[in-house]
Amino acid sequence: MSEKASTIQVVKPQTIGQRRWKKFKTIKRGYYSLLFLSVLYALSFLLPVLVNNKALIVKYNDEYYFPAFKSLLASVPLVDNVVSTFQSGESIGQKGNSGDCHYRELMVQYQNEQGGNFIIMPIYPFNPIEDITTEGNLAFAEPLTSPDNIHTRILGTDENGRDVFARMSYGFQVSITFALLLVFVEYLIGIPIGGLLGYKGGWVDLILQRFIEMWSTLPVLFLIIIVVSFVQPNFLLLVLLLSLTAWIPITIYIRAEFLREKSKDYVVAAISIGVPTWKIMFKHILPNSLVPIVTNFPFAIVAGLTALVSLDFLGFGLPPPTPSWGQMLSTGLQNITKWWLVFSPMFALFTTLIMIVFIGEAIREAFDPKTFSRLR
Repeated sequence: MSEKASTIQVVKPQTIGQRRWKKFKTIKRGYYSLLFLSVLYALSFLLPVLVNNKALIVKYNDEYYFPAFKSLLASVPLVDNVVSTFQSGESIGQKGNSGDCHYRELMVQYQNEQGGNFIIMPIYPFNPIEDITTEGNLAFAEPLTSPDNIHTRILGTDENGRDVFARMSYGFQVSITFALLLVFVEYLIGIPIGGLLGYKGGWVDLILQRFIEMWSTLPVLFLIIIVVSFVQPNFLLLVLLLSLTAWIPITIYIRAEFLREKSKDYVVAAISIGVPTWKIMFKHILPNSLVPIVTNFPFAIVAGLTALVSLDFLGFGLPPPTPSWGQMLSTGLQNITKWWLVFSPMFALFTTLIMIVFIGEAIREAFDPKTFSRLR
């Protein structure tokens, strides 16, 4: 009997978070979509060394240069003003080019000279903003063709000779980063205001609710049109303009949760022992009110992404030549006979949005209170 007792293992019960994650992993389309998008987004920060017309390594006269890695450092905010990516062609042997070096041409030159100098280019040696003025770039080159007879264009080029695959890759990072930042601002504004409305109630709730109703009528699109007619839009400006009203749905969700939670016993107990109001709101009530905003998070990303694509499509978004799916889609519709210019951004947008929706459905299923109800 003692031997049997000694073999009994105590199984540690899983927390609600662990059970939700386990449930989420069972929904394969959402789980694999999350993995796939996470990997792509992580790789997008390495695009300067993966998709770029600057060389990874240049060996010239026994000296080594690393232009692509300088571009990677320059892509980090606040560092771009410190690190210079300029490298004159003459300084590394490209004759007659005192401007920025053309590394693809220089690679051919080194190979012809056979002098021991060499260049290692990125996996895909094209930049999203280099246009027809660069040697070897042709307008409307079809997919899987090689205008320079050396490098293959996976998705061809647009009307300005810019590589479509390179613009698609960088556009993915721009779109996802924009959506994530917009959602962060939405939550940063909406959660405190919604918590205040739900917890305080009374005249505070009454007055602020009327203000929110009036503020929600703000015509954001017309406001953006007016603003961009005076100043050139940029990434942060568009985030701020769109977030003027985007926080309102989050506020409504949080207000409803705080109204429901504040009447429960643990809140009454916290008030009775003198816990500060801010601590009750954000340490006790907020953790129990996260379900609706967590499940809403993927769909908020979808809204932010489509908002940027729509603005770029209409011409009120990020200024050219910033890689943008919306601008690429607009170009494709203007040149409808060039099928790859329409198909590429539409397929990328459709695939990204459908995977985010799969993630949202999986999260909603995992956070469904009926899944772990004691009454089932």
